[in-house]
Amino acid sequence: MKFLTVLIAALVLAGCAEESKQGSTPTIEALRGQWVVINYWAKWCKPCIREIPELNRLDRDYAEISVLGVNYDGATGEELATQIHQLDIEFPMLPQDPAAGLGAPRPLVLPTTLILNPAGQLTQTLVGPQTLDSLLQAIKKPANGPVWRKSLKGDLGPE
Repeated sequence: MKFLTVLIAALVLAGCAEESKQGSTPTIEALRGQWVVINYWAKWCKPCIREIPELNRLDRDYAEISVLGVNYDGATGEELATQIHQLDIEFPMLPQDPAAGLGAPRPLVLPTTLILNPAGQLTQTLVGPQTLDSLLQAIKKPANGPVWRKSLKGDLGPE
């Protein structure tokens, strides 16, 4: 009986911790001054699942970069918490899809990753699975000259 009580208490506390993590999600506006990586994922998307460790590492190891997730299927509450736990996602989730507010269409392909510069401007849309190196490369600016980005129309142009 004592074991059952301890188990129930642990599950309740774990649920509260997950809610707390999601409840404390910073807004995009609050992250101005640093790079923001917004990743669209789904539990059924195998490439999404493969890139999660890379996104966790980027969020954990680079203080000037914040990673935020968007559950493509719109899961919320306990369903979202379960998926986050099952996939070992360590970065916070945005409660709503930010694409329209950023002037971008909702992604049609997963995974899709949006890169926002420290001014909060969308600089790149990356389609397909990313690695830590490809994410860092997308964030880097060349030493001289403009930052080149892929526009939403697919052509390359200066920022």
